[in-house]
Amino acid sequence: MSFTKKFCVVFIFSLIKINLYPQNNSRVITTGVPFLLISPDARSAGMGELGVATSPDVFSQQWNPSKYVFSEKGKEIGLSYTPYLSKLVNDIFLANITYSLKKNDRSAWGFSLKYFSLGDIQFNDLIGNTIVQQGIERPNELTLDASYGLKLNQSFSMAVAARYIRSDLKLSSDADPTPASSIGIDISGFYIGKTFKFKKRVARFRHGFNVSNIGPRLKYDEGGQKNFIPTNIKVGSSLDIIMDEVNILSFNLELNKLLVPSPVATYKDETFIGYQQPDISFIKGIFESFTDAPGGFSEELKEVTWAFGIEYEFQKSFALRTGYFNESLEKGSRRFLTLGAGFSIDFAKIDISYLFSTSKIRNPLENTLRFSITLPLSTQNIEIEETKEEISNK
Repeated sequence: MSFTKKFCVVFIFSLIKINLYPQNNSRVITTGVPFLLISPDARSAGMGELGVATSPDVFSQQWNPSKYVFSEKGKEIGLSYTPYLSKLVNDIFLANITYSLKKNDRSAWGFSLKYFSLGDIQFNDLIGNTIVQQGIERPNELTLDASYGLKLNQSFSMAVAARYIRSDLKLSSDADPTPASSIGIDISGFYIGKTFKFKKRVARFRHGFNVSNIGPRLKYDEGGQKNFIPTNIKVGSSLDIIMDEVNILSFNLELNKLLVPSPVATYKDETFIGYQQPDISFIKGIFESFTDAPGGFSEELKEVTWAFGIEYEFQKSFALRTGYFNESLEKGSRRFLTLGAGFSIDFAKIDISYLFSTSKIRNPLENTLRFSITLPLSTQNIEIEETKEEISNK
């Protein structure tokens, strides 16, 4: 195994150990299966990793499945590929496939499979000999989910989603360790307003929320450690400025907070040994996550990340995007600028994005091209025609 590969393995498993044994001198909130917080699609990734209130697309399953009801497409399938640590290795990646089905004007379904591969890892003993009974392993994590959305009136919809989570990190010394698993529930809402006059243009607001990954903790074989899944709440708003029938400029803002308890100080024989998350149920953890930060309300605010994104779209066939994501220096220090573009051809829509880290802490996705493709299986023009009529009336 090359030096680069060894370095990556050490780096990745260090992150895993931090999640499995979150005891250190930092109050950064850690969870299991953190890949659930990574944007699976290049469109959202190009706008600073946001999407709870953007216009509907096939990848709304990740951000807000309530948007599917307002989709202009009847059936779509989306495929995406995100290299991870691509500057060091080439076999660590996040892959996603999503299918959306708008049954009628009031209801819609969504289905998604997300797979995170940690690549091939060879296990050695302390003196460098290969552990024969384990050999080369392929740690991986995946989720499989389904959602159902319902339009409650002409402007507002809600959706629920159920998610199966499986984490097979193969950390145990057993020849065939049992993967950890859990379930997660999402509850979301989406509002799309009527058009109005805005400085001689036509504009429209959208608002959305999503409380995602509500579910029990993961339990790993090693040490019987229980790990919170990344339960979180997203709230966002978007403003579309419809310059004419073919040019739309969209401004998007999103706030995100993990609904996971903050690490608390632990002591042994009255000696401070670090911070770790309390051993409480996930339900209690959700409610306590709003008030349990040791630093009080000011620290609670630092646990909220924000993202801002802009999208320009021409004739629904070409788009340019940019965005910025910000996290407190004390809570992870993820800060980055993103760029993206999208274009449509006869049979598909292709999106790409690129990330520039603005933090001193290295981002595993920086300087990496990310791709996603959308394949429409049927088309509905109801929403398009309504929009054109509204614009002409203004």
